[in-house]
Amino acid sequence: MSIQETVKKKLSFFGGFVLTTKHLTRPRVTRQYPLEKKPKQPRQHGRHVLNRYEDGMEKCIGCELCAGVCPADCIYVRGLDNPPDHPVSPGERYGYVYEINYLRCIHCDMCVEACPTQAITESKLFEFSFTNRNDAIYTKAELVVDDNGMPQKLPWEDWREGEDLMISGWMRATSPAGNADFEGVTQWSGELGYGVRAAEGGQSGLRDDEATHTKPIREVLEGHLLAADIPAEHKGMKGRIWRAKISAERNKAKMQDLKQRRKDAKAAKKLAS
Repeated sequence: MSIQETVKKKLSFFGGFVLTTKHLTRPRVTRQYPLEKKPKQPRQHGRHVLNRYEDGMEKCIGCELCAGVCPADCIYVRGLDNPPDHPVSPGERYGYVYEINYLRCIHCDMCVEACPTQAITESKLFEFSFTNRNDAIYTKAELVVDDNGMPQKLPWEDWREGEDLMISGWMRATSPAGNADFEGVTQWSGELGYGVRAAEGGQSGLRDDEATHTKPIREVLEGHLLAADIPAEHKGMKGRIWRAKISAERNKAKMQDLKQRRKDAKAAKKLAS
């Protein structure tokens, strides 16, 4: 064995520090939840929302296709003929009763695929829990959006600013039938308060990250993207410097938040005394 091979063998244990050294310049993945939320995938499946047209009429026509296709049998729908003097939906019928049992729901999104009017979609909210069975069964009054097109925010749900913008991503990405030839082509109606939402992208490269609000998730999960989708300035040494800056800014914001909370706690304690 040569001297070079002997030295290489003696120092081989340093190879175990390669991965550790690489991670020294990477931002921490730990987040101070619930104070800080991680951006969600654009097509993540959360709790459902019943949408309305831009004129305020409900999209649900009570056809019960969502209930029929549901593999968990968690959806209960009953349609009723529209009143001639004040119709609820543009069709002949509307969804009079609509319930989803979240003790059964597996968030497969088959109901979204089956809906012919894009009435039911899934938001990205999954931070919700229940203390009794009644709260787990969402009724139509809790599922349908309000007069501004905003999802109903129930007491046990943790909605944050901007999360209402990520509704119906799965429906917009797979209409019609997930054919990439139609990607980027609008195939759905407008929604109350938001108009016609931008098309999701990913298969053919036809996408607008700003319009679809997927830019934050692309920055967080760059390691899962194709090399062609990662900007050149985020690769190599430039990328390490960029990630180190992000980590430093995040840590600075955490320290400022911690100092402010301590200051507020001292002020509250002094006021109480």
